[in-house]
Amino acid sequence: MRFAVIDLGTNTFHLLIAESFGGTFEILYKTNVPVKLGEGRINDNLIIPAAFNRGIRTLQDFSLSIKEFNVDQVKATATSAVRSAKNGAEFVSEAKAIADIEIETISGDEEAELIYKGVKLSGAIQDLSLIMDIGGGSIEFILCNTEQLIWKKSYNIGAARLMQQFFKSDPINDGEKHAILNHVQNQLVDLFEICEKHQPTKLIGSAGAFETFAELIIRKNNQEVDICKVKTYAFNYDEYIATTLKLINSTHQERAEMPGMIPLRIDMIVIAALITNYVMGRLKLNQLSLSTYDLKMGVLASLL
Repeated sequence: MRFAVIDLGTNTFHLLIAESFGGTFEILYKTNVPVKLGEGRINDNLIIPAAFNRGIRTLQDFSLSIKEFNVDQVKATATSAVRSAKNGAEFVSEAKAIADIEIETISGDEEAELIYKGVKLSGAIQDLSLIMDIGGGSIEFILCNTEQLIWKKSYNIGAARLMQQFFKSDPINDGEKHAILNHVQNQLVDLFEICEKHQPTKLIGSAGAFETFAELIIRKNNQEVDICKVKTYAFNYDEYIATTLKLINSTHQERAEMPGMIPLRIDMIVIAALITNYVMGRLKLNQLSLSTYDLKMGVLASLL
């Protein structure tokens, strides 16, 4: 049985094609495209025409790949950008009409559940942990241990939203940093309350920005690690902090020239670094790992 999973993120559209054999699976093909669906007016809850068209064109390309691989079942999920957009329903119907892809727009709660399933599949959950998934439109937090999901929530404080609202200087100035962190602090009150009660020992970053943090460190140290081929990566805490402080204090051009940086994340990585450092500091966490398995692997796990 062949499955195709499409994850329509606010920044990136992902396509994953896998074949199942009994209880296991093999990934046959995967690709991602920086569609930037949240470009320009995400805080006005609108997909602008250029982003709308990029999204539909990308889904047409995905549709061709799905046909090439003779896929039996397709599952496409849309998250924050489509969920909150006034023209989100129009995007979903155009995708069906033009690319023949049926999209399910999932809630933030469902998104967090699927992220948990994906991360669990990677084997990254070793003890009481807090999973963090930084998207363009929303950020999900999941408190869990090896046996169960304890608590989950999706917050509308994604990197694209905060960037469009607050990040205007190059490099980011202190006023903008404070405005971002004040906003985040006000949003995450219940997260800090639940973590105070349960005391997680580790933060697990789900793919995305955390893959970029890892890639920057791997390239800097000439480590023989291929992020595309591993399920997990353990950060050295001091090295992670040094890398993120460098990102926060650098200009757009300096970040663009860093080995391991991808164009999509040149500016959004600053927001990701600020929020991750704030959460880790507030919760007194000094253990951090990456799970390269995220929402799309959670969807695959559900299909299997």
